[in-house]
Amino acid sequence: MSETTNVKLEREGAIAIVSFNRPSTLNAIESGIRREILTAINEVNADDSIRVVILTGEGRAFCAGADLSEKQPDGFDVEQMLNTEYKQPLMAITNAPKPWISAVNGAAAGVGSAFAMNCDLTVMADNAYLYQAFAAISLIPDGGATWHLARTLGKKKAYELIALGEKLPAAKCLDLGLCNRVVPAEQLLDEAKALALELAGKAPLSLRYAKETVNAAMSESVDETISHEARLQKICMHSEDAREGAIAFLQKRAPEFKGC
Repeated sequence: MSETTNVKLEREGAIAIVSFNRPSTLNAIESGIRREILTAINEVNADDSIRVVILTGEGRAFCAGADLSEKQPDGFDVEQMLNTEYKQPLMAITNAPKPWISAVNGAAAGVGSAFAMNCDLTVMADNAYLYQAFAAISLIPDGGATWHLARTLGKKKAYELIALGEKLPAAKCLDLGLCNRVVPAEQLLDEAKALALELAGKAPLSLRYAKETVNAAMSESVDETISHEARLQKICMHSEDAREGAIAFLQKRAPEFKGC
């Protein structure tokens, strides 16, 4: 296990757990988290022994959003900060060659909700919720939250949630397609690990390129998607893992995938 002040990184076999680690502030994001989260993300993304990553928060909350009590320096430029200190870690998760699971405990508010929605799969505790708190302080969602909400819920429902600042409980998030599973709060990390272990047993190339095509399909035409799939299918088809999968199927045994 490696640990820093604001972000915790643990390894359990083929699984890594990255945790926001400011529980006294409900993991509100300030300069320390912004500085350390990208390092943790890049570290696990580059580690081929890690096949699945869980993102969660220590304590009672996943992440309460940006720390509004943080004093900003003279000449502070929020646009620049969002495009570097937030966009870079979020895109590192989006472009990761392995699946990320957000395990949401308690509140995932503001940009914290963007981190939760940005992961490939989401498991929520039954007492967790997503919250767009921006209108109350005369701001707008950031970190790509509007992209995820609009594409999942449609334009009208997304705008309603943002404008009215409705807290979305886990059960409703499941109904709306904003999460994959809702589990008892005391079982959240165990359930997220069980899902991660199941994924870790799948073919890494299949998971990697299925993630890439699904992400691309959000903005591509059908024509472009078919060609994109074909290009990646060629990579998969000529891999050692594809040969191993076919042999294991014929031999009626579990395949041993290596990710190549």
